[in-house]
This record gives sequence, C-alpha cells and structure tokens, in this order.
Amino acid sequence: MPHLGEIISLVVAMSWTVTALFADKASHRLGSMSTNILRLVLAAVFLSLIMWVGAGHPYPVYADGKAWAWLAASALVGYVFGDWCLFNCYLSIGARFGQLFMTLAPPMAAIAGWAILGETLSWKSGLAMAVTLCGIAISILSRGEGHQVRLTLPLKGVLLGLGAGLGQGVGLVLSKVGMEHYAEVIPPDAPASMGTLLPFASTMIRAIIGGAGFLTLMALQKKSAELKSAVHDRKGLGYVLILTLFGPVLGVSLSLMAVQYTSAGIASTLMALTPVFILFPYAFIYKQRIKFREILGVVVSMTGVALFFLL
Repeated sequence: MPHLGEIISLVVAMSWTVTALFADKASHRLGSMSTNILRLVLAAVFLSLIMWVGAGHPYPVYADGKAWAWLAASALVGYVFGDWCLFNCYLSIGARFGQLFMTLAPPMAAIAGWAILGETLSWKSGLAMAVTLCGIAISILSRGEGHQVRLTLPLKGVLLGLGAGLGQGVGLVLSKVGMEHYAEVIPPDAPASMGTLLPFASTMIRAIIGGAGFLTLMALQKKSAELKSAVHDRKGLGYVLILTLFGPVLGVSLSLMAVQYTSAGIASTLMALTPVFILFPYAFIYKQRIKFREILGVVVSMTGVALFFLL
C-alpha cells in the first residue's frame, strides 16, 4: 500500500490527540497524580500481556541493573516530572496549549543529547529551536496597553508547559541510553521477537518506576485518599482507560510500525501534528473560540519541529 508509513503516522498523531483530550478530562475529574498512577498501572498491565504473548515472559526478564537504572532515570524525569507538569498544565491552561508546549520536546532532546551523549548541535538545530520558540511565543504573547508585551495565559500554566517539554525531551534521551544497554544484554538464545518488543519492555520498566514515583509523591503529600476516591469513580476510570489504550498501547505500537514503512524524519514530523489536530475538537468540546494568532503559532511551531527532522 503506497504511503502506508505516512498514513500510520497520521493515525498516531490522531491517537495522541485522543489521549490528550481524555487526559485533560481525567485530570480535572480525578486529579493529576491519581490519573498518572492509574494510567501507568494500566499501561504496565497491557504491556505485560504484550510481552507474555510476544516473548513468553510477562516482564522485562533480560534487563540488567544498568538498563533498569537508565530507564528508571528516564521514568523519573519523563513521567514523574514531565507528566506531572503536563497533566497539571492541562488543569491550568488546557490540553490545547499543553500540547503546543510539547513541541519543545525535540529541542530539549537535542540539548540533552549534546549534554549527555556528546551529540553535535548544528546551526540547523539552532534554527529549528528558534522557529519552535517563535511559534509558541506567537500563541501565548500579545500586545497590551502601551504596546507592552504580555502573557495571554497564566504564568503557572506556561511554566508547567515548559517543564513538560523539558521532561519529555530529556526523558527521551535517557530512555534511549537505557534501551541501548538493554539491547546489549539480551542473550543470543532469546526469542527473535525481543528485538521488536524491546521498546515495549523498556516502556514497561518506565511505567513501573513512574507509577512508584507518583505513589511516593502522593504519600509524601498525604493525598492517598484522592487515589482511593478515584478508583471508585467509574466515569473517571473510563477516561483513564481510553487515554491509556490510545497512548502507551496503541500510540506506541503504531509509532514503532510507522518507522518501518517510511523514514524516521517524516514519521516523527507527522506524528508531532497533535497540536494541530487538537485545535478544533478541543474548541468544539469546550466551546472556545480559536484565534488566528493561535493557529499561526501552532503552524510556526510545527514548522520548527519539521526542521528538526527533515533538514
């Protein structure tokens, strides 16, 4: 089928749009930490089933201490810090603007790759970062009285959005290192499917550590009662189930499939279209008017993302 990889990549972007919309709803109904804990527990269960069927083991059996350490670090940075920021960002400014800030993940990953892995930062990467930041600035800044530039969003939401993009980008680099260590210790007699299932096994480790991290935070803040209440909220659990299926399960699976049929650059660019896809359903659901400035900001920011992958 022609352009199968591109079609799958677009489906992934739409899948993550559904995830963002239901994460917004679940966070408002259950609270950000309860939503994250339930999402990661469900993700670990689903990933365990995938591992059991695909590799004969319901857990990441071949991972050694070094792989666990790097993947745990990526979970603490990407899930506990990054997703805590993202889900609280949804509470402050909504999923539409929250997803716009996620376009910062590629620049943050590039900087983290330079700092942690010694990767080269080219002038093209710098240009892509500048374009992405310009797009975000167009969306969240406006001129007030006396031509003074002012934020159109709460500062708290903007800072949480920046934290979400930072956590996602740095967490991605740390998970890459962890997966490389994991791949090195898989024995030759392991099932052939382990090569394909490696990202799922790595994600399962991240989900376990991330869930434990959120549970620890909740206990320290003495908010365990919130989780008990959330477990008995059927509507809220339905939201969590949907965002889990469309995120860690369907979204991850299809994103892995997409790069098998098209280049990683094209797939990554198309999969990053979530801020575009979320504009109109979010506006329809929450009866919000979309300003031209906001659409322009998304387009410019997405151009920056495309420059990262396609230059």
